[in-house]
Amino acid sequence: MKIGTTRAALAGAFVLGLTVAGCGDTSVERGTVDYEQFTAEQIFERAEFDLEQRNPALAAQVFGEVERLYPYSPWAKRAVIMQAYAYHLAKDYENSRSAAQRFIDFYPTDEDAAYAQYLLALSYYDQIAEVGRDQGLTFQALQSLRQVIERYPDSEYARSSVLKFDLAFDHLASKEMEIGRYYLKRDHFPAAINRFRSVVEDFQTTTQTPEALHRLVEAYLSLGLVEEAQTAGAILGYNYQGTRWYEDSYKLLTGQGLQLQAQGDNWLRQIYRQMVQGRWL
Repeated sequence: MKIGTTRAALAGAFVLGLTVAGCGDTSVERGTVDYEQFTAEQIFERAEFDLEQRNPALAAQVFGEVERLYPYSPWAKRAVIMQAYAYHLAKDYENSRSAAQRFIDFYPTDEDAAYAQYLLALSYYDQIAEVGRDQGLTFQALQSLRQVIERYPDSEYARSSVLKFDLAFDHLASKEMEIGRYYLKRDHFPAAINRFRSVVEDFQTTTQTPEALHRLVEAYLSLGLVEEAQTAGAILGYNYQGTRWYEDSYKLLTGQGLQLQAQGDNWLRQIYRQMVQGRWL
């Protein structure tokens, strides 16, 4: 029910009950504010006011009061999705994920379900760490982004999810490359080859593939496996001739009197048949 209280006056009524911690960290202790005196809409507007004041952590708590006191009202549904958003702004990703999942569970057919799924995916995506750290969150981000793309292909969030999916996928490939380079610098060639092979086979569409092929040329030449090195160079020459990695491999191979052409019967020859000749069997 709409009453004649303005948002400013409402904010003033609430602010009497706020407890302020140090460094501007504002929190609401249950019981400090008698929320029962206010309608669902009034509490919701107070939470919006806190968002406008750039206090998303407080806003998330206040949105939670709408759901607690008026669980079956239309405002409760709106409060859940806004709470997920507010928690995300506050970088409280675990609670953001929890609120988003709750919205999906309770309102799977609602028009905001796509946004809830997108927020859930962002709660993982925005935590993706530097390349050198564990990539478990990256896998979770990929799974969640894929759900947005597959469940809501016509939503406004699908395109953004595709772009983020590609970036996260490239991130995983970067991790493989980092480990591969680590082994290569220490002359652990078989271990390095395994990592670069993973990039070529499993992350073929990422920006890491040209370097992976060049590093395979280096590693195979170091082991004296000339045919594999030549085949990796041939794939580079066909698909990535404009890159510095092709130039480096070209100099490396031709400097030893070798041509960049597919040779032998190895896993790279199979990749060559698929990528260059279009033969998949």
